[in-house]
Amino acid sequence: MKTFSAKKEEVVHDWYIVDAELHKLGHLATKIAHILRGKHKPIYTPHVDTGDFIVVTNAEKINLTGNKLQDKQYYRHSGYPGGIKSINAADLLVKKPEMVIMKAVRGMLPKNRLGRQMIKKLKIYAGQDHPHQAQQPKPLI
Repeated sequence: MKTFSAKKEEVVHDWYIVDAELHKLGHLATKIAHILRGKHKPIYTPHVDTGDFIVVTNAEKINLTGNKLQDKQYYRHSGYPGGIKSINAADLLVKKPEMVIMKAVRGMLPKNRLGRQMIKKLKIYAGQDHPHQAQQPKPLI
């Protein structure tokens, strides 16, 4: 018996849709990262992007448990001395609700060019509407 290794050309990428309204941030992010990496498929190969596309709707209605809305901080740095800026989760949900899910999922993917390729297959929308009806996404959860 030989070990199977998937080729980039042979992989078929499916489309899934998730409504984030009833889910907790961490549980949803782990499920999304699992699908983006392709670990749910029997042809999973670590060095090949075997994952599927995911469309997330209602990102503005994601649940955070405990005091995370006030206590959780998101940081960014300009690269200059004293250039660190922070925003808490409640303000980020109002300003850019897609970024809360994007940052949670990105932290669970590989930190290399393969991970950057995988995160491009994640499409997040604050409301219910999305432009991916033509791909006929299947419900994930």
